[in-house]
Amino acid sequence: MSEVNAYLRFFPYDEPYDNQGEAMDRIHTSLERGQDVLFEGACGTGKTLSALVPALEYARETEKTVVITTDVHQQMRQFVQEARAITKHEPIRAVVFKGKASMCHIDVGYEECQVLRDNTRELVDARMEAAQLRDRERELLSAAQEGEEKAAEARKAVVDELDAVSQRAESISEEKNVCDHYRNNLTGNTAEFYQWLFDDVRTPDDVYEYAHQQTMCGYELLKDGMEGVDLVVANYHHLLDPMIREQFFRWLGRDPEDVITVFDEAHNVEGAARDHATRTLTEQTLDQALEELDESEDSRATRAETVLRAYRDALVEVYEESFSFGEREQVGDDWEDVAVANESGRDDLTMEFLQQQYDGLDYKADLEAAVMLGKELDDRYEEAYKNGEATTRQECQTLQAATFVGAWMREGTQEGLHPVASVRRDQGTDEVYGRAELYTCIPQEVTKELFEEVHATVLMSATLRPFHVTEDVLGLTSPVNMAYGLQFPPEKRRTYAVSTPALFASARDDPTVQKEVGDTLHDVVRFTPGNTLVFTPNYSEAARYAAHLRKHGDSTVYLDKAGVSAEDLREDFTNDDGAVLLTSLWGTLAEGVSFDGDDARTVAVLGVPYPHLDDRAEAVQQAYGKAFGRPTDKDPGWKYAVEIPTVRKTRQALGRVIRSPDDFGVRVLLDERYTAKSKGEMGKYSVRDTFPAEERDEMLDIEPEKLKFAMMNFYQDMEAYDGPPPQP
Repeated sequence: MSEVNAYLRFFPYDEPYDNQGEAMDRIHTSLERGQDVLFEGACGTGKTLSALVPALEYARETEKTVVITTDVHQQMRQFVQEARAITKHEPIRAVVFKGKASMCHIDVGYEECQVLRDNTRELVDARMEAAQLRDRERELLSAAQEGEEKAAEARKAVVDELDAVSQRAESISEEKNVCDHYRNNLTGNTAEFYQWLFDDVRTPDDVYEYAHQQTMCGYELLKDGMEGVDLVVANYHHLLDPMIREQFFRWLGRDPEDVITVFDEAHNVEGAARDHATRTLTEQTLDQALEELDESEDSRATRAETVLRAYRDALVEVYEESFSFGEREQVGDDWEDVAVANESGRDDLTMEFLQQQYDGLDYKADLEAAVMLGKELDDRYEEAYKNGEATTRQECQTLQAATFVGAWMREGTQEGLHPVASVRRDQGTDEVYGRAELYTCIPQEVTKELFEEVHATVLMSATLRPFHVTEDVLGLTSPVNMAYGLQFPPEKRRTYAVSTPALFASARDDPTVQKEVGDTLHDVVRFTPGNTLVFTPNYSEAARYAAHLRKHGDSTVYLDKAGVSAEDLREDFTNDDGAVLLTSLWGTLAEGVSFDGDDARTVAVLGVPYPHLDDRAEAVQQAYGKAFGRPTDKDPGWKYAVEIPTVRKTRQALGRVIRSPDDFGVRVLLDERYTAKSKGEMGKYSVRDTFPAEERDEMLDIEPEKLKFAMMNFYQDMEAYDGPPPQP
């Protein structure tokens, strides 16, 4: 194998697709230059291997580690399959990593686990030291018996030290909390585990079961075995959370510059990074902090109580004042936002806190006192758990509350941060309670630092374009941009933009609109030789059109809704024939899930499914408009924050079908805003030009009443009907 394509030793199949070969070559060159890559590839065209193969080759040659990550469970399973195929072809050492909470055998929190580890290691070290001292004592006893003059005196010193160490070990064992699973890690023979681990690519469930049988801690075994591995499969939060990332790289035994990161479904990094940067504080935490302070005799407790109670009362007052008649009774168990930001200055919660609730002399000094007291209390709780005086590691609510309130007061007016209050109902007590949140609008606050510190990053997705928008939002500097459309035969697919009425929110309840859209959707289902997959703006619209289709009674209708397993629903649907499945475009079935071949022949997107445009969505628009606007952009906030993410989701949905060269199918966009004529008629609400050029070129504008004929002709050409086609 030549040096030019040496990375193909990690390619586990006969030969790559044409676009895979080119992509691997460009990615390998980019990694050699330390450049980031934005890699858009159509669904089903082998992006994972296109990125992994050159990354593993470059990492092997330069002693680096590849970390591939996603936030979609289906993709995690796909990574494991690809890694297993690779290691059968060219052995690699790979670890699939999940968070501690999903792998803990005794179900304790992070802080408790940390204390248990420390205590257990202290106990094991003490017992090992005692064993060494016993060996030394026996050696000295033998020497003394043979007449060595100084041996008896040395033995006495060793015996004294042995007594002290043995007492310490006994004290730890009797008085402190330890973890038997972790103790077995430290005292047992782990070589067999690591031989088993690297013989193949093991899932976290595999590791958990193996460790459980041995009464060992699989999570800690994985951590200890990650150093210097070739590949790690992980979740987004291992890279996007700065504190976790620092620990994660330490477990890898790699400096950041010796790590190559690969983000799959990278169009989701924007939202995930925003979530990781956002900070929250609930009314319940404030109440617990006040109870904690009430029990404290420290002189600072009064000052801490003054400032935290004022903030708590301000939060309650703000959300209670937001309720109109009957609204309080309608609050459910999902968080509902209460707008507190305003354009005139500080937000309503801050003003209520400062002007009405706080009656101290200096809130900054009081908050500082609260933080200092909280840190001392937190240290006491850790010592109490470590010493066995408490059965659980207590969290210091005062520290959490004071730290958040301090951040709120310092940072609440900063550009890109949006203060929000929200309410929900406690399912256990049926009480309504509130939450304050510092919502981060601009995700590069999290991502930019990551991309700058690692060797290079490959961000891949079927929907990353427009590239300049992704670069701006995530804080990338001059990445290599590469895009590959569907490489499969174009004659085996059709994409129709149907001029049904625009499903603006204001038009959705119009019976005339419902009938035209519903009847057209029925035509789509009836003229599909197999299953039809339908994506709607939300679950309510999915239920509406499911009911419409059921009235016709000529197809089995599956409806995705709360309380129904999406995986079970998908399996039932794909096992059926001639069925239709309706779901929300913002649900779990819209991406990362394949509907190959007969699983779904036609996919339809109903409407332009913009996300819920609430107060925080408006804040993101404003922040994006200020941060990224260009002279040629019209309403850049709307474009960056709403339209482009919506079209990306639409493109993801369209990609659920036609997943191989032999596959064929129809993709239907049911809304006149997708048509070419809408560009002149609907202004910024036309979304045609937001699609990449080659995808626009495939869109065929069609009137609703002609769609069934077009579909019938296409599927007849594909010889897809089992018998004569339906009659138009």
